[in-house]
Formats: sequence, C-alpha cells, structure tokens
Amino acid sequence: MVSLACLTGLALTLNSPMAEAQTAAKEIFGRTPLPSVNPAEVHGFYSKGCISGAVAMPTDGPTWQAMRLERNRRWGHPNLIALVQKLSRDAVSDGWPGLLVGDISQPRGGPMLTGHASHQVGLDADIWLTKMPNRKLTRQERRDTSAISVLKNDTLYVDPNIWTPAHGKLIARAARFDEVERLFVHPGIKKALCETYGSSPQNASWLGKVRPYYGHHYHFHIRMKCPQGSTECRKQDAVPAGSGCDASLDWWFTKEPWTPKPPPKDAKPVKKRVVTLSDLPNSCSAVLREPQPANEQLVTFDASYDPTAALASASPSSAPAAKSAGIGFDWPIPGSRPY
Repeated sequence: MVSLACLTGLALTLNSPMAEAQTAAKEIFGRTPLPSVNPAEVHGFYSKGCISGAVAMPTDGPTWQAMRLERNRRWGHPNLIALVQKLSRDAVSDGWPGLLVGDISQPRGGPMLTGHASHQVGLDADIWLTKMPNRKLTRQERRDTSAISVLKNDTLYVDPNIWTPAHGKLIARAARFDEVERLFVHPGIKKALCETYGSSPQNASWLGKVRPYYGHHYHFHIRMKCPQGSTECRKQDAVPAGSGCDASLDWWFTKEPWTPKPPPKDAKPVKKRVVTLSDLPNSCSAVLREPQPANEQLVTFDASYDPTAALASASPSSAPAAKSAGIGFDWPIPGSRPY
C-alpha cells in the first residue's frame, strides 16, 4: 500500500504545473483511482495518450469475469467495454464457456506503472486464452491464477494438447467485429489460424487483422478503432492487404526476430528516458483535472449504466487533490504482469 506521505507528496507535486509536467506520467496516471465523468473521449495514440469518461468492466457478468482486480486496469471507452461484453456472449453461443478479461486501461488511461506500453487510451483489451471456470473466482484467485500458454514448451508452435478449435473460433469471432482495428497474437497462434482458415479467400479480411507479435501466447489483445466523436484520437496505419499468411509470417519463424542485435562497437549505454506528462497530448493535463464520480459503481458499464447520473454526482477536483491521489482509497499499486 502506498504511504500517506508519498501520496500527499504526489498531490502537492501536482499542484505545480511545472512540476507536474516533469513528473513521470506513469506515477500520475497509475495512482489516479477513479475516472473522469466527462463525455467519453480518446486523446492521443494507443501508446501515448489518455481517456476522458472511461467506464469500468464489471467484475462479473453472466459470460465473463474480470481478472487482476487489484491493478485497477479494467477501465475503457464505453464502446470497447460493450464490445468485450458482446464478444463474451457470442463466444458462449459458439461453445466457449466465458471470457477471463485481463488488462484494459487505467481509470484515465495514460502510461502504466508496470507492463504495457499501449493500453493508454481505453481502446485495448487483453482476453485470456484460459477458459472461464463454471464458478465465480475469489478476488485472491483472480490475483494468483496464471493464464495458460497455448504453446508447446520451448517452441514457437501451438501445443495440440492445449490449443483447440474453440480457441481459433474465439479469436476469429473477435477479429470479425468491424470495430476491431487489429488483434495481436503470438506468431504460433497466427500460424495455426492460417492453417485452419487461410485457404478461404472469404477469411482474408478478418485474418489480416490478426497480427503476429511477441508474447501474446497466454492471451490475445483486442485493439479497437478510434471511436466517433474522439477527434483527438490518432488512428493506427491500416493493416496490409491480404490474410497475412505469407512471407511476413514466415519471417517470425527464422532466427532474426528472436536474436538480439549487438550494440554498435564502443556504444555508450543509453539511459531510458522517462515519459512525462509533457510528452502526452496537451489535453491529458486537463483530463487529470476533470471531475470524478462519487463512487465506482456509477461508472460500471452494464445494462443499467447511466452517464447522466455519473455526471450529476461528480465531485469537483481530481488528480491534484490528495483524495484523488489515493488517500482514503483501499487500492494497492498494480503488480508485475503475469505474462
């Protein structure tokens, strides 16, 4: 738990615009416990931005359970939360028992204390490749349970004893949503999908959105398009045409992607630069000062979600106040990523 002195210091720091701009952005956004209740709007890029009006994925639903609750990373744009819930319902109709939902974004987005470089604007969501159990997990179980890799040990290929047609059907279902910009998976998963679906030209449009990338063998990563009304949202370049089941995928099964490049001779160590608030879109400073809801339940997205009620009950002040810095909230600092 963060000490009172630490949080008070953070709150005082944020009272100074100059000091705020020089503070590591992850320290500010990572320790802000509640979202703003302004209209939902995305500011910036997936790996460099923030979000106003984020809503929470409920911890439990008929067809999903949210994991790693202690991280406070189940916040997103209402469109994304609605999409994940729809995916969970559709997946059950396909025979998948329900989704285990991993990290989405922090209450106001921004850089995270640990883990992801993206997930900053409420448009990214991790879905575990582990099936939801037929009982409600305890908070402790959600913290301690590990997602299961679908790869064969020490290989780049899926394990046929773990990977099933149902896994492929789930990913295919997610990629077919028009709102999905791309979907990240391990190259071995992409290869398995190409072997199953790649022979049909009708699958090229959604299969092309499934992008191979490092990691992502315990979960897949949904990235949503910029929503309407978010004029400051910076969209990603379009995916290349075709299914992606070509030489670009073959490259991942060579040594090159997995062999670290040696540094140039006599190169000096490069100190990693701290990302500060001044590196983010200017509007992110305003997002930190937007009003917050009276409690989290008012911004939990489900059938009864009412953004007007959340606005009506909003408290003035946010990040600059000691309360918004975490004082009085029982929420631990997010731990290391389980992947």
